[in-house]
Amino acid sequence: MIDAILPEIASETNGHQEIMPSLNHSYICFQLMKQLISNEAIVALPELTLNIGNGLTPDISIFLQEQIKPNFFEDIFKFPDKPIIAIEVISSSQTIQEMLQKAKQLVREGVKATWTVEPYSRTVFVTTIDRETLFHEEVIESEGVQVDFSKIFI
Repeated sequence: MIDAILPEIASETNGHQEIMPSLNHSYICFQLMKQLISNEAIVALPELTLNIGNGLTPDISIFLQEQIKPNFFEDIFKFPDKPIIAIEVISSSQTIQEMLQKAKQLVREGVKATWTVEPYSRTVFVTTIDRETLFHEEVIESEGVQVDFSKIFI
């Protein structure tokens, strides 16, 4: 059904149809990674499945450097450690409500903060265990990690 509506962005995976990330989504993730990669105290990993529920996969998971020790002889498919920050970029196929619910689930499971980026309004929702805050194109800092969102939406 979705192929008839959006044939250029639908894909079939294991019998399930899923929406592929868009240009805006990928571009914002790239801009975020450019800023995050300069911070040597952290490791920013794209598309890592966390051992939460049936497996949640944030767009970017930020860990302290010492949390990440890959073993190239044995992989981990659902990473058990919780990131200090999870970042989600809302795609046109997703609703703000469903993404904010995912953010709440992530923080309930031990992620310190979740940043939910909404490209159309250039808004970032920051969810922590005790509050939700709304930002627009400004510097956001959580857990010592800082991103200048005025440089993301360029």
